[in-house]
Amino acid sequence: MTTKPSIPKGTRDFSPEEMAKRNYIFNTIREVYELYGFRQIETPAMENLSTLMGKYGEEGDKLLFKILNSGDFMRGVQREDIDAGNPGHLAALLCEKGLRYDLTVPFARFVVQHRDELQLPFKRYQIQPVWRADRPQKGRYREFYQCDADVVGSDSLINEVELVQIVDTVFARFGVRVEIKVNNRKILAAIAEKIGAADKITAVTVAIDKLDKIGIDGVRKELAAEGISDEAVKSLEPIISLSGTNAEKIAVMRRELAACETGIKGLDEVEFVLASLEKSGMANKVNLDLSLARGLNYYTGCIFEVKALDVEIGSITGGGRYDNLTGIFGMPGLSGVGISFGADRIYDVLNALDLYPKETRTATQLLFVNFGEAEAARCMELAAMARRAGIRTEVYPDAVKMKKQMSYASSRNIPFVALIGDEELAGGTVTLKNMETREQATLSPDDMIKAVNSPA
Repeated sequence: MTTKPSIPKGTRDFSPEEMAKRNYIFNTIREVYELYGFRQIETPAMENLSTLMGKYGEEGDKLLFKILNSGDFMRGVQREDIDAGNPGHLAALLCEKGLRYDLTVPFARFVVQHRDELQLPFKRYQIQPVWRADRPQKGRYREFYQCDADVVGSDSLINEVELVQIVDTVFARFGVRVEIKVNNRKILAAIAEKIGAADKITAVTVAIDKLDKIGIDGVRKELAAEGISDEAVKSLEPIISLSGTNAEKIAVMRRELAACETGIKGLDEVEFVLASLEKSGMANKVNLDLSLARGLNYYTGCIFEVKALDVEIGSITGGGRYDNLTGIFGMPGLSGVGISFGADRIYDVLNALDLYPKETRTATQLLFVNFGEAEAARCMELAAMARRAGIRTEVYPDAVKMKKQMSYASSRNIPFVALIGDEELAGGTVTLKNMETREQATLSPDDMIKAVNSPA
């Protein structure tokens, strides 16, 4: 019995129409990155597990797709290793490689490995798929694209400002209204210190990061499970629930964290970024959100997250400052900051709001109808001429009924159809039909080119 073909859960096929939309997203992001001086790199789909493990926290390590060693992958594995029931230990014996979880850690590896070739500061962008063994659900996939931009080798907050400007520019081009949330891990560390949980900063930030999903009661329960007292949690609630303008929030936090040098430094950094953005002019709102934590362990400074205002979906862009990442690979003291656009979620947002430009819905602009051998030969000649003029052109390959060929043009949303019959052959002309207006005219080849390139 033939098995019905399928793909793994959390992955998707994309049709030509869908790919046209996705390429619109990638190209828009690419253009804006290059506008700010970023250059493209690529890294392998798989990395050594030693590169990936321990960089994303305990939860992240569990979500890494591990690749079995090739050949006899059981070689060197003892019965006691299997009987011990330790999945992590067994995976280390069976797997040396894994699929990349994100693009930031591979980038850090790239910087260290190629340090002698790079001019610092180094500004890179990267548009490639990543893989996570997550539970598939709406807006969450096991294979998805990230579109990252990072700057390494510079401590300047100008980098943070420009990255937020990139985010603003991209979503303005898409026509998507967003809220850009900003916070600082130094502020979060100071908050943890203030409530007497400085040694549990990771637990505090992970719980705070879930505030939108589980509410304050859920945060309270998670922190209680970590051994943080009710009194400490109560003192935390008014801080992470602060309202008002950015300036008002900063003023309150300066009073609350006055005794903590780290917290004041974090507030200074946020204030600089927000003030610089206000002066530059922004299409979208930028808000200080003290509940924003960003779950990844490597962030050390300013952090960012973007939410769509008109579609219920998770974060569509995020990022932040990481001071310690390259140190893990033997290159301490190199600071970096970056952002990542979640292309697949952006795709869903643009679909929901129907914001794709009309031109993304068609690839071919001009179709030549095939009436027979002599006519097809002339069509091929003029099709070559049209392509030299930059017009995406097809010649229907078979001399079948005209109805079938016109149906093909309609189903493909091809805006123009060219007809060359006996009269057109004799006169050296083309009958051009506009598929939207249903109007047609007999034109010279040069006028046909002009009409397709400059539709009324």
